[in-house]
Amino acid sequence: MTKLDRYVTLGRSGLRVSPLCLGTMTFGEDWGFGADVEESTAVLDAYVEAGGNFIDTANIYTKGHSEKILGDYLRTHKSNTPTNAKRDRLVLATKFLGNMYPGDPNAGGAHRKAIIAACEQSLRRLQTDYIDLYWMHFWDALTPIDETMRAIDDLVRDGKIRYFGISDTPAWKCAQAQGIAQFRGWTPSIALQIEYSLIERTPENELLPMADELGMGVTPWSPLKGGLLTGKYTRANLGGKSLENVDAKRKDWLANKLDDRALDIIDELTRVAEAIGSTPPAVALAWTLAKPPVASTIIGARTLDQLHKNLIAIDVELAPEHLEALDKASHQPPIFPQSFIPGTRNNVYGGTTINNTPSEAWNLAPQSDDERH
Repeated sequence: MTKLDRYVTLGRSGLRVSPLCLGTMTFGEDWGFGADVEESTAVLDAYVEAGGNFIDTANIYTKGHSEKILGDYLRTHKSNTPTNAKRDRLVLATKFLGNMYPGDPNAGGAHRKAIIAACEQSLRRLQTDYIDLYWMHFWDALTPIDETMRAIDDLVRDGKIRYFGISDTPAWKCAQAQGIAQFRGWTPSIALQIEYSLIERTPENELLPMADELGMGVTPWSPLKGGLLTGKYTRANLGGKSLENVDAKRKDWLANKLDDRALDIIDELTRVAEAIGSTPPAVALAWTLAKPPVASTIIGARTLDQLHKNLIAIDVELAPEHLEALDKASHQPPIFPQSFIPGTRNNVYGGTTINNTPSEAWNLAPQSDDERH
């Protein structure tokens, strides 16, 4: 058993979720890769038996097959409790917005017609009466956000969804959505799903502070940066051999991502993992879990072996010096206005020293001695 059952509340809500969420994007082989039904079911069994309760999918994952696999699992899963009790125990999240019907301009998007249709279709594939967390998969720039938020509120009132979350959307649009929902008394977003890892730290500029301020629990995807942080790719083994057996398209992606900064991060990640007797992927996942306002980190697993290697992270405790070393190795210079704000502190504080200022919690430019006083 792991600490998967040491649940956390998701954002500004009372919804309890496991600190590691099982991502099911690769359930089904319909994209030419992924786990077959038998392996997907074995992964689900292992995750649930370890105490996990938070499962994430989307309507478009493996052309709808991911949702179907989950639905079949919930309907046929053998346990000592009724099937509906097993369903109710899990926090099931899926997404709308992706278009599954080429040639139909209204089959995708965040407008009312698309949202309601996508919800009904997901409910049928998942073979359930309700969705616990319904994500807007990414930003639909053609649809007014108030139309989206009203449609979501209607689905909550109809009992078809319980909570709402936003994924892969600019911070200013998320803030606009939250403001409209609060003003209108509609359902707000309780969660934010974004890419975040030791290599991808740019969300610290706007998205993470926004989520913290507006009550959105963060669920990072790709916390291992597509496999770069698994320890397979290091300066020591990059004589070409480590990429020999990788698919050609995958090899090009990896080669473009393995720059000096990424390799420096991987070197430090490996050093920390060896120092604490753990593994690079477990440490990389533990690092994301240690970052506020991260609530639950999404792990993907095509095999049982991958799942078990990821679950180790929940038991990893990083000391302050390890977090500091990883932060330093992965630091990215802030963008404007975060790069400008530290220089204005003296003008704001009037020459005094004030501890625990909110901006110091994020990846802002360091202060000089003159700026601190």
